[in-house]
Amino acid sequence: MQGHRFTKFVPAEQTGNSKFDQLFDIFQQLLLMTSGDVSEAMSWLSELDRQYNLTNDSYGIGDFFDDLKKKGYITEEKGNGEGKLIMTPKSEKSIRKSALDEIFGKLKRSKSGGNHHTPYMGTGDELSSDIRQFQFGDTLDQIAMTESIKNAQVNHGIGDFMLMENDLEVVEREQKTTTATVVMIDISHSMILYGEDRITPAKKVALALAELIRTKYPKDSLDIIVFGNDAWQIQLKDLPYLEVGPYHTNTVAGLELAMDILRRKKTRNKQIFMITDGKPTCLKEGIKYYKNSFGLDRKIISKTLTLAAQCRRLEIPVTTFMIATDPYLKQFVQNFTKVNNGRAYYSNLQGLGGFVLEDFQRNRRKNMK
Repeated sequence: MQGHRFTKFVPAEQTGNSKFDQLFDIFQQLLLMTSGDVSEAMSWLSELDRQYNLTNDSYGIGDFFDDLKKKGYITEEKGNGEGKLIMTPKSEKSIRKSALDEIFGKLKRSKSGGNHHTPYMGTGDELSSDIRQFQFGDTLDQIAMTESIKNAQVNHGIGDFMLMENDLEVVEREQKTTTATVVMIDISHSMILYGEDRITPAKKVALALAELIRTKYPKDSLDIIVFGNDAWQIQLKDLPYLEVGPYHTNTVAGLELAMDILRRKKTRNKQIFMITDGKPTCLKEGIKYYKNSFGLDRKIISKTLTLAAQCRRLEIPVTTFMIATDPYLKQFVQNFTKVNNGRAYYSNLQGLGGFVLEDFQRNRRKNMK
């Protein structure tokens, strides 16, 4: 791993928890920074202990390592020779929860089961308190019997009781819907350039968003794609192990894959989050790559803006989180956002999570207008 990435990591002051919990909080951060390399994370933790005295005479790094194995957070991968230390699913789940707490705060589990109100009327999940006239297509269980009988008595009298269609009133159903979200993560080489680790915060945000959806909106869907020279989909369990590659930035491939995923979703509410720090520099033409790293290439930008317009026609807002400050890159993002009618943030790494949460909620409301 990059040495400069380690030297910039300073553990926060730990108070109140057990020594294991204090070390485990730091260890989880290091696992993300080392792309899931347990041995390297332990080496970094030992170095941090040397610099910042994280342990004491009664509890050392060796005790912490033993506890990690006893508690089921790490294990040895059996193979030829000495087993390799790997994270367990329990550790991966803990990292997601830690990211959620760090990025979005300690959110309470929603009792609504991931439902989002929408103005589109039709068959819903639950009865509301609103009463309306019976319409063709309403089901028998929706009929408000007390109100309907009262109408029949008023309209036809008590002596010769009749219940006609125009007497019927029904309890309106609350239409609920789900939201489909695709997160695009730039894994081009520039995400670790200039002495700044940008890929780890991007992974944290995706992990936090995934855990938020799993706990608060379990009926929603989240798909994660990465893009460099090409774009491909990854599983949630792959996120901690994600690394930057020697890639250019093929934003077009990422958008095409995201749109293809969202086309297959039945929900009407769809959105794309794109986390990137660089300009589009690559296109794939047949089996060859067209690349230009020296500036904003007209050919590449034109294709990118075309896809932004396609997303707009499909009512898919793209929220771009640009981790860059170059004026000409900001101008490109502004043009992209205008064509898509989406939103853009020129975020530093510290504020990224808050922006994602804000727009995750805003886009859901925006799509349902």
